[in-house]
Amino acid sequence: MTSPVRELHPRKDPPPVALHDRAMDNLRYIRETMERSASFTHVSGAGGVVMGLVAIAAAGLATTASSATEWVTIWLVAAGLALGVSVLFMARKSHADGGSLLTGPGRKFAWTVTPPLAAGAVLTIALVRAGSIEMLPGMWLLLYGAGVVAGGSHSVRPIPIMGASFMVVGVAALLSPTPWDATWANVWMAVGFGALHLIFGVIIWRRHGG
Repeated sequence: MTSPVRELHPRKDPPPVALHDRAMDNLRYIRETMERSASFTHVSGAGGVVMGLVAIAAAGLATTASSATEWVTIWLVAAGLALGVSVLFMARKSHADGGSLLTGPGRKFAWTVTPPLAAGAVLTIALVRAGSIEMLPGMWLLLYGAGVVAGGSHSVRPIPIMGASFMVVGVAALLSPTPWDATWANVWMAVGFGALHLIFGVIIWRRHGG
């Protein structure tokens, strides 16, 4: 009779996963799934109103510009100020809701809004160098609207509608038969960045909070 073969290195079963660790993994998975599917609701209506007021003030100031360079500078400074206002108000609304702009929905919103705005920045440099200042209002409105429509796909319903409205005004500005002058340029900018931000800012403020 042969003796049974003994295992020199008996196989060891892995230690069981603690119930607490398994529960934490499940909760983490659920939270990440909810973040990926959630809408970005921290767009601030109050911030939109302030952005509209900034644009209207810029339109008034731009009427005093003595050159195309000064006109462009006024609107670029206004754009930077409006962007800062928007981020500040969204961060404040997010903090009040106990969230963060860096969550899944916030990151998706930023990634979809940024490319058209970046394209607008590059085209601004190109058009200014080419001396085609008359193209700027329509291009700014069109690409800003495209970015808002894209970001609005991850946000509340008024956002993509607002973006589409900006695009309509941008197309009208680009295809308008009215000869270029600073007055008409400021009118298009005030109608788009001023009036539309005010109107939709109030709508978002009333329906979705400040």
